[in-house]
Formats: sequence, structure tokens, C-alpha cells
Amino acid sequence: MQILYKHIPKKAVPLVEYLIIEHKINLKIVNQRHTKHGDFRTFPNGSTQITVNNNLNEHQFLLTLIHEVSHHVTHKKFGRVQPHGKEWKTVFQHLMLPFLQPEIYPQNVLPHLANYLKNPKASTDADVNLSLALRGGMAETGKSFIFELPKGSVFQFKSKLYKRGIKRRTRYECLNLANKRVYLFNQNVEVLLVE
Repeated sequence: MQILYKHIPKKAVPLVEYLIIEHKINLKIVNQRHTKHGDFRTFPNGSTQITVNNNLNEHQFLLTLIHEVSHHVTHKKFGRVQPHGKEWKTVFQHLMLPFLQPEIYPQNVLPHLANYLKNPKASTDADVNLSLALRGGMAETGKSFIFELPKGSVFQFKSKLYKRGIKRRTRYECLNLANKRVYLFNQNVEVLLVE
């Protein structure tokens, strides 16, 4: 449990310890994965495992951990249901409620987090305002958010080059320069500006 102090806000540790013990959580902290922050798995022998990326800041880590614990609790309570369906949403909202306090989440994050929890999505990155607040409004060093780039900019994402196009409702059209196909990117995706 001591390792939790390195990954989540100190005031959240007793609540998280309780959840881990109460639900017999097998938690594994793993190296960064580019496609997800965490996951929940069940194995053929009936055991379960939650993994969370080690590169997340303490507020992202906590939210991701509770997201995954909610999958575990939903699985135990309801069996096989939609991964982010109404059962999971209800459990997630219930488990996150005790963490919605200024001793755990900063004042600039709390309103976005409360709004997100009204109807949580599969990924916190789907909520641009929450995602930016959790990151402190700053992209990783050396990178930029897509919304910060001028139209026509060339950027690198996962070793591929793209040209930023127009904004649709919430996403940007980006042309893959190799295959000439257009892809939609969330506005808060972090990319490396090339030109």
C-alpha cells in the first residue's frame, strides 16, 4: 500500500486502501501505454487484474484507478454487462463521490470532474475540459495539443505524419501524409509539431 503514496493524493490513500482490500483488487502499475491509461481483466481461472499506467499524474492516476475498480465491482455485482453501460456508470459515480473534495482534487479540476461524472464516458480524454484540467492545461514537454496548432501544420503522432485540417464539431480532420486518408483527432491529443 505504501506505493499508493507515490501515485495518488495523500488524502485519497485511506479510501483507496479500503477499496483495494474490500474488493480484493490485484493492482499492477505498468509502463505507459499509448492507447489506454488503465484496464481491467478477468482471466479463465476467475482471477482479475487492474493495471494503471505509471506516467499519470496523481489526479489522473486516481481517476483511472477508480474507473477500473468500477469495472471490477460492476463485474462482481452484475456479471457480463456493457463495459461502460448504465451499471458501470452508476458504480463509477458512487465510488468517485467520496473523492470529490478540494483536499484531493484541485479547485480548477472539481467542476469539470463533477460535470464529467453526470454521464461518464469510456475515456476521460473524451471530455476535453476535464482532460486539460487534469493535465494542468499543459501538454507534455516538447509536444502541443492539436487545438493549439495552426491549420495546415504538419505534426507527428505515433511515428506518422499528419497535416491538421478543419475543426468539425469537437474533432479535427487530419490528413495522413503517407496514405492520404483523413482521420479525426480529439482536440486534446498531444502531438509533436514538425512544421
